[in-house]
Amino acid sequence: MNETRLFARMRPEGRISKTAKIFLGSGPKASVVECLLVDYSPGGACLQLEKFVAVPERFEVLYGTTRKRCRAVWKRGLRIGVVF
Repeated sequence: MNETRLFARMRPEGRISKTAKIFLGSGPKASVVECLLVDYSPGGACLQLEKFVAVPERFEVLYGTTRKRCRAVWKRGLRIGVVF
């Protein structure tokens, strides 16, 4: 399958942390799920969960100091593809 991407994906390198957090819900009752950032671009990212968790279609991701609202576009095993 040959897909053309709008943005080139990059893998986190160097001193950048590869860990990210998924925020499910909002307010004081929001739960946080730790995950790994596999790759990212200005338009989206690939996240890998540590264990199976029911993730809604829309949620927020914190990576470093950047918090983005995103939408899951695909799920395969423990990996989730999101767009910002």
